[in-house]
Amino acid sequence: MSEAPHLLVEEQGAILIATLNRPEKLNALSAQLMGLFEQALHRFRDTPELKVMLVRATGRFFCTGADLRGGDGRAAPATTGSAIRENHRIRLNGMHRIYDEMEAIEKPIVVAHHATCMGGGLELSLSCDFRLAAKSASYAFPEGKFGVIPASNGVSRLARMVGTHWARYLIMANLPVNADRALMMGLVHEVFPDESFEEDVMKFCRHLAAQNGEQMGTAKLAIELARDVGLAQARNVERMANSALMLNPAYLEGIRRYVEGIGKGSKGGD
Repeated sequence: MSEAPHLLVEEQGAILIATLNRPEKLNALSAQLMGLFEQALHRFRDTPELKVMLVRATGRFFCTGADLRGGDGRAAPATTGSAIRENHRIRLNGMHRIYDEMEAIEKPIVVAHHATCMGGGLELSLSCDFRLAAKSASYAFPEGKFGVIPASNGVSRLARMVGTHWARYLIMANLPVNADRALMMGLVHEVFPDESFEEDVMKFCRHLAAQNGEQMGTAKLAIELARDVGLAQARNVERMANSALMLNPAYLEGIRRYVEGIGKGSKGGD
């Protein structure tokens, strides 16, 4: 009997759903899974009708990280520091390339953690725009147990997201956090009850899909740029972004209707 695909992909209206599907392997990130994920990502990027991508998983774990037993995409074991750095950059089943693309696509990507999310699974999640947790979810970077650090987003994105204070807790102290603490840290945006988690996640995704696509894409770029420059330049980023958005015919028509509606409302209230 053939093995089930490591990733299931479906569309629900404007939402592309990619489901990690290796429950017997705790959804470890295999070469097949990452290859299918990249295909789904490109489908999402290149299909105008798709407005939101949702990443979720089956089984009792969201993801335990990279599939160390199944190979990590390296041509041969690295024996020098430079070779290890190159493996991180260009191999590892294309993780760095995929994560860069996730961050560059001008559409929102949502990840839904129904259970424990660790290592490479958490690194993948850090490249998503929104992270939603079920009450029973938890988070950890177990790399410290092997004497290394998470080097595919685990330090770079995490420190920017939660600050060095909590990055030390997860990476140096090598301690897990539950969903409520992850929310307090800023690692996730929402924590939903286990019983209504799937429904709450889909409601959130449908809300995103109803937003203005031009605004969403521009905001994604502007937020990243503004974080990396000084205050004066960040304000320039805002002005540059709005100078394009405010010439959009949809904006001009929407603001016209809004202003006219306010004016009629004011006259009616006199």
